[in-house]
Amino acid sequence: MMQMKHGIFDDASLSVIASATVGEIGRLAGMSADVRRFRPNVAVRMLQPIPYQEDEWVGGTLSFGEGNDAPTLAVTMRDLRCSMVNIDPDSASLTQEVMKATVRANQNYAGVYGTVTRTGQLAVGQPIFFHPAAAKRQPV
Repeated sequence: MMQMKHGIFDDASLSVIASATVGEIGRLAGMSADVRRFRPNVAVRMLQPIPYQEDEWVGGTLSFGEGNDAPTLAVTMRDLRCSMVNIDPDSASLTQEVMKATVRANQNYAGVYGTVTRTGQLAVGQPIFFHPAAAKRQPV
C-alpha cells in the first residue's frame, strides 16, 4: 500500500470487501457473484464468514500482517455501490439483480473504504487484524 495525494478512485483510495459479502449478494441475486464486479483493492476471507461484517470496521483500522511496521488502513466509511456492480466483468452484459440484492440486503452498501495510514507490502494469505477505535486487535 502507498499513500496517494492524487488519483482516480471513487470515494477513497482503497476499497475492501469480504468474500462472505460477495457470496451473500450472489446468493440473493440467484447467481455466483464475481468479486471483480465490486472492484475492490483488497478482498478478504474472514475467519467467521458473516456477510457485511465490514460495516463494523468503520472508525477502526486494519493491519496487514503482524508487527509495528505492518501496513495499516484507516476504515473511513461504508462503500455505497453504484450500477457498475451490474456489469459482468467477462462479457460486459448487465445483470440488475446484483444491485437489487445489494439494496435489499444492506441498503446498497457492500464493503468499506479507507485510507492508508502506514505504507507497506500486502501479500496473499497474510493475516489481517481489525483494531476497533479504542480496543484490542482482533483477527478477521
